[in-house]
Amino acid sequence: MRNLNQFAEATNGVVYVHSSPAALCPHIEWALTGVLGSAPDLEWSAQPAAPGLLRAEIEWVGPVGSGARLAGALREWSMLRFEITEDASEGVDGERFSHVPGLGLWRGSTSANGDVVLGEQRLRAMLAAGADSLASELETALGTAWDDALEGFRGCGDGGHITLLGRDVG
Repeated sequence: MRNLNQFAEATNGVVYVHSSPAALCPHIEWALTGVLGSAPDLEWSAQPAAPGLLRAEIEWVGPVGSGARLAGALREWSMLRFEITEDASEGVDGERFSHVPGLGLWRGSTSANGDVVLGEQRLRAMLAAGADSLASELETALGTAWDDALEGFRGCGDGGHITLLGRDVG
């Protein structure tokens, strides 16, 4: 049995709000405050990929599992496009959450270098479902539709560059 002290208590990550209506921005900040326990210093700017909408990003530090709590708080607004990363820490895989209107919320475990990690049992279930659905199941498990939908919103639309857990995405 592992000693519970072998696991990290705190970790860090990034919240990327790729697009939000202006009226929702204060509510997003309150939701983030509720999870993180302190008010975030978000700097909202225009989202060139969606005129009239705003974007912001902020690094966070908190207890392991905060990424899931942040995603849960933001998914209440179905019109948001956002991504949340939680870095891998000692004894705990990282996570990435992506939300896109119409697709909903996707979650993937990530390794220390940012690769999406698929567990043995999930892979076995995909194989058991048969070859006809394997490619589709893998695309869903890897979050391909979410990545495709968010690609135009990443990087601020001005040549900026975003790296999610070691993986260049914009």
